[in-house]
Amino acid sequence: MTDIKIKKHKLSKISAMHYSKLVFRSTLFVVALLTYIANRILGTGEYFGGLDKKPVILVIIWVVFVTEMVLRFFPSKMESMGCQKQFAANYKPVVKGDNIPENVSWKVTFSIVAAWSILNGIIGVLYYTDIIDEGILLLISLAYSACDMICILFFCPFQTWFMKNKCCTTCRIYNWDYAMMFTPLVFTKSLFYRSILLCAIILLVRWEITYKLHPERFSENTNICLSCAECSEKLCHHKKQLKSFLNNNRNRLYLMGNTVIENVKNKY
Repeated sequence: MTDIKIKKHKLSKISAMHYSKLVFRSTLFVVALLTYIANRILGTGEYFGGLDKKPVILVIIWVVFVTEMVLRFFPSKMESMGCQKQFAANYKPVVKGDNIPENVSWKVTFSIVAAWSILNGIIGVLYYTDIIDEGILLLISLAYSACDMICILFFCPFQTWFMKNKCCTTCRIYNWDYAMMFTPLVFTKSLFYRSILLCAIILLVRWEITYKLHPERFSENTNICLSCAECSEKLCHHKKQLKSFLNNNRNRLYLMGNTVIENVKNKY
């Protein structure tokens, strides 16, 4: 058996925060899902207890996420450089070189918008054809919120398939997260839900305006703060460790999968 050697790294404060968020958001999703299912079975007509009767879950969702978004408007040492690079305080110009920012092309950015619009467009069709309801839209948003942490810690399809950026620190769309998270709420008629989406859109617009006015802050070519040497978060290590584990155990996982399939075939 081949020994698997994976270099261990001390968990940074930023990493610990993201793991905590993953646990919290996953728990919030499960609680909301169970509440939704229970109320559907009971036939109360109020998927989450109703704002006028049991507003606890909805209030928690609103307060937690709106607070997180409001804090994003200000510099913070407890946030990742991925979203903090927009601020002037986190810009240290590169002395050598031509100082031309190398950022993601508009074509790549457009492809991300198109892919996300298609996915959520399908969700919108399901909603307007009464296949799903507002409760499901909120559950999808909560699922997105947990997936957001998975993208940061383990695997990000936007990084891997679209932008090809080295890590979250240099991510072009880092502050799109809340707008993408709550995209399904655009189909609802509830002012309560739309207020969350509105806050997310304002955060997105602020990010895009800063990107347009100060592209040098978003590129490693022009901002020393985005270099590996300046990084104290080490979020990329989680993805590297997972990739290393999968590569080292690819054959074993393949054999296990085949064994499971063969057992199922023999059973039936």
